[in-house]
Amino acid sequence: MPKTAADALVSRKSDFQKALLDWFHVHQRPLPWRTSPSLYKTVVSELMLQQTQVKTVLPYFDRWLRALPDFAALAAAPESQVLKLWEGLGYYSRARNLHRLAKAIAALPSAPRTPEAWRELPGVGPYTAAAITSIAFGAPVACVDGNVVRILARLTADDTGFRDSASAAKAFTALAQVLVPSLEPGDHNQAMMELGATVCTKANPLCTVCPVFAFCAGARTGQPEALPKLAAKKMERVSVVRVWCVRDKKLLLHRAQSSARRLADLHELPRASDVGLTDSTVSLSPLIAEKRRGITRYQITESIHAIRAQDLNTDLKQEKDGLHWVPLDELASITLSGPHKRWIGEMLAPRE
Repeated sequence: MPKTAADALVSRKSDFQKALLDWFHVHQRPLPWRTSPSLYKTVVSELMLQQTQVKTVLPYFDRWLRALPDFAALAAAPESQVLKLWEGLGYYSRARNLHRLAKAIAALPSAPRTPEAWRELPGVGPYTAAAITSIAFGAPVACVDGNVVRILARLTADDTGFRDSASAAKAFTALAQVLVPSLEPGDHNQAMMELGATVCTKANPLCTVCPVFAFCAGARTGQPEALPKLAAKKMERVSVVRVWCVRDKKLLLHRAQSSARRLADLHELPRASDVGLTDSTVSLSPLIAEKRRGITRYQITESIHAIRAQDLNTDLKQEKDGLHWVPLDELASITLSGPHKRWIGEMLAPRE
């Protein structure tokens, strides 16, 4: 007799697989990388979907495919075009990884077919390798992301306390692998992710319409939304003071160095220190916007103050130290970080 909920699930895995796949084949969302699949579309979608919701990715995916329809086109594209197409999606290292990946694949006689081979390529980790090879090549390997962790924790009523999602994913990988069928492993992986995204959601899971409700020990506890148990993130508050300076219909921007880890070559409104001023000095100038956003464990408040060009300490007659005067009518031609593109658009919009 099975000793645990996990054992019970494994003992009925064929029925579980069938119930899940039958549901997916009928109820899956008609996403563009599914309705007309290809290896390239699978790769692009997987990189875009890292840390980003489907609804956000959809317009970017469409624009990307129209501009760069295959690995060869992407490999040949200049980085500036790649970053511009990615503008607003955030985590720009993904765009650079995708660019390097396309160059690596274009140099090979054929694309690799195993997860191990894909993990040797730029920017491809275990999850991405599993997703690509299971979907594109039928490799029977499990994908374990936050959605899959949530489903498996609830199916097995596992109330283990995990430090973070990465440690939880590691703990559930063995069970996830056992549940992957040898036939249609890609559909199985997509079905698990689809179930987590649309039915077995973080809050208010739709248990009454769940196709695998009969297998769920967590649902029988009456509190499936309490699982998985992940330690709360400790958020660190950060304040940033930025400068808004327009001169001769040109906006002063700062471009990060090419060696920067996160925002290489991207433009943002300058920090006070970028223009040779202290935060306290800039904060005395008129506040024109205050913006809040979260990045990983940081809760960031950015205050944007209007400064006159003649009040800047830095000699800006010649651009230096990453500072650039960009004509307002040319802002669309440069690549801004996502939040700053949105904020600048708001501040330049005509007032009613």
